[in-house]
Amino acid sequence: MNRDVYREPLVSRYTSPEMQALFSERNKFETWRRCWIALAEAQHELGLDDLVTRPMLDELRAHATDIDFETAARKEKEIRHDVMAHVYAYGRQCPTAEPIIHLGATSQFVGCNSDLLIQKQALVLIKKALVNVIANLARFCAKNKGLVTLGYTHYQAAQPTTVGKRHTLYLQDLLMDLDALEWLEGQVKARGAKGTVGTQATFIELFKGDHKKVRQLDELVAKKLGFDQLFAVTGQTYTRKLDSKTAETLAGIGASAHKFAVDLRLLSNLKVQEEPFEKNQVGSSAMAYKRNPMRSERMTGLARKLMGLVPDFQATFANQWFERTLDDSAIRRMDIPQAFLLTDAILKLYLNITSDMVVYPKQISRLLRQELPFMATEKFLMAAVRKGASRQEMHEIIKQHSVAAGKQVKEEGGDNDLLRRLADDPQFPFSLAELEALMANPAEFAGRAEAQTEEFLAEVVEPRLAAYRELLGGVNSELAV
Repeated sequence: MNRDVYREPLVSRYTSPEMQALFSERNKFETWRRCWIALAEAQHELGLDDLVTRPMLDELRAHATDIDFETAARKEKEIRHDVMAHVYAYGRQCPTAEPIIHLGATSQFVGCNSDLLIQKQALVLIKKALVNVIANLARFCAKNKGLVTLGYTHYQAAQPTTVGKRHTLYLQDLLMDLDALEWLEGQVKARGAKGTVGTQATFIELFKGDHKKVRQLDELVAKKLGFDQLFAVTGQTYTRKLDSKTAETLAGIGASAHKFAVDLRLLSNLKVQEEPFEKNQVGSSAMAYKRNPMRSERMTGLARKLMGLVPDFQATFANQWFERTLDDSAIRRMDIPQAFLLTDAILKLYLNITSDMVVYPKQISRLLRQELPFMATEKFLMAAVRKGASRQEMHEIIKQHSVAAGKQVKEEGGDNDLLRRLADDPQFPFSLAELEALMANPAEFAGRAEAQTEEFLAEVVEPRLAAYRELLGGVNSELAV
C-alpha cells in the first residue's frame, strides 16, 4: 500500500468490494472491449462480413479481458485521448482485427454504453441492499409493534405511539425510494450505435444507405450488451438528464437514511434505543463510559455528501450545449462513482444498524410515566364529566395543577406530581388510586398504533418483499472500520 498518496475513503473505509469492482478501471476498460466486440459482431451479422471477418471476431474475443494497461497509459500520455489509447492497445494485441476496432463509432459509443451498463449493474446492488434494509426494519416493526413509547413533535413530548409504529415511517420512506429506483431502472437504456452527433451518418455510409440495417445495428448492439431498451435519439451522448435523475434517486435514499440516523441519534441521547455496540468498541478516547452513535453519525455525514451531489448533476445536464460539450467528462468521472459508492456505504451502515438495534423498555416506560399524567388529563376530564362535574370547572382545575406540576419538573428538578395534586384537590372527584387506574394501560393512549403497524406490514410491506424474495439475504453488512 502506498502511504504517500491520497486514498479515497469511500474505497479504503466504507464501501463493499462488489461496488468497488463495478467502478474499477479494469471493469471499465473490459466493458469498453465488450462494446467494441458487440459492435463488430453486429456489423458482421448484418452483412459486413467481408469487412469484419470471423477471424477478426475470434481475435477480439480472445483478448477481451487481458488489457495491456501500461501500453494504453503510455499512448494516452502521448495523444491525450483515453479511448484512442485503448483502441491502440487493443489493436496491438489484435493485429488482424486492428483495422475494424471502433469502426464507425465515436468515443461516446464506448463511454456512454459502458457507463450505462455499469450503472445498470450498480442499481441491482443498490436495490438488493435497499430491500434487505426494508426487511430488517419490517422485522423490527413487527417485534416492537405494541411497545408504547412517547411520540414527539417539535422534539417535545406528544401523544404516545409505539416503537414499531414509529419505524413504519422510515419503512414507508424506503418503499418510496424503492418505487423511485424501479422507475429509474426503466430509464437506463443503451445509447446504442448512434454515431458522432447521434445521426448515425457513419453507419449509413458503412451500410450504403440502408436505413433498416442501421436501425437493426443499433438494436442488436443494445441487445448484445444486455439491454432490452435503447434511447431512441441521442446527441453525441445519452442525455445527461438521466444522470440527474439517477442522482436524485440515490440522494433520495440518502435523505431517508439521514432522517433515520438523526432520529436514532436523538433516541440514543434519551437512552431508549441505540445502534449495536460491539464488545470491544471504544466510544470516546477521553470518556470511557460513552456509547457514541458513531454509525448513525457516519451515515448522516455520508448522506449529507450524497445529497449535496445533486446540483452537480443538474448543472452538468443544463450546460450540455447542443449535441455535447466536454465539460461533463471530468466531473462525471468523479460524481457518478461517488454517488453509487456513497449510496452503497450508506445502505451498508443502514443494514448493520438495523440488524441488531437495542431497545430499552424500562427507560421507555420511565420517560412515558413522567409525561403520561399530562397526556391523560383529557381522559381525566371526560371521566369527571361522566361523574357529573362541570367540564369548564374541571378544565380550569386541571390547567392550574398542570402548570404547577410542570414548574415542579422544570424549575425545581422534581418528579411530575400532577396526579397527587389532582387527588389532593377536594373539588376533583378522583382519588390517587383512581387516577392511576385511569392511566394504568399506556396502550390506551397510543390509539391504533399497534393495529396500524400490523396492517401496514401485512398489506403494504410484505407484498413488496414477496416480489423480491430472491434478493433477501446474502448482503454483507460488516463494517471494515
